[in-house]
Order: sequence, then structure tokens, then C-alpha cells
Amino acid sequence: MSRSRWKMLRERKLAEGFSEPADVADARREIRLSMALAQAVYERRTELGLTQTELAARSGLTQAKISRIEGSDTVPTLPLLARLVQALDATLNIALDDAKTEVSFVAHSTDAA
Repeated sequence: MSRSRWKMLRERKLAEGFSEPADVADARREIRLSMALAQAVYERRTELGLTQTELAARSGLTQAKISRIEGSDTVPTLPLLARLVQALDATLNIALDDAKTEVSFVAHSTDAA
């Protein structure tokens, strides 16, 4: 079954009053957060023109760890996030609620006043 067909089936079931079990809804939220973080890391890294290997060197991590983060295979700990934020020269913003998840890196100002 294609993803779009599965999504339409899920939306139809939800419209008909079907509700997911709590554990499925929790897992969906965790996956959404992991994917949002992965996308934000990838976007900031490419914005800086860095390879995964270069970001790994800047953050003191391995290229494999960066790959797992960008592939949403793992959710980093807070200390690891702090290292990524420093290596990406940005501030990390995370907004969580039931309806949506937003993760973004905001570049530090480079203005020399």
C-alpha cells in the first residue's frame, strides 16, 4: 500500500470517528519529533555548506551518529543537542503541542558592530 493511499485510509477512519490507541498516538508523536529534528539538522548543515563528516568533526561526534540523527533513527540527548547547536552556530527552538511539532535552528547573528 502506498503512503498516500495509507494516509487517505487513516484520514477516512479518523473522520468516521475511529480513534487510535494511546500507545499508537504516543509513538506517532515521538516519530514526528524525531523527523522534525532530523530535518532541522539537515537544513542547517546544508545551509552552512557542511558535510556530515565536517559537522561530526565540529561537534565531536562521528559521521555515523550525524547520519543516524538526520535519518531520524535516534533522538539525541540534551548534552548532545548542546554540542550540535554549538557546531551549527545557532539557537535551537523546539515547540511541542498536541497538534504540531516545530524544530528549527536560528543562526547566530554575525554582524560586527
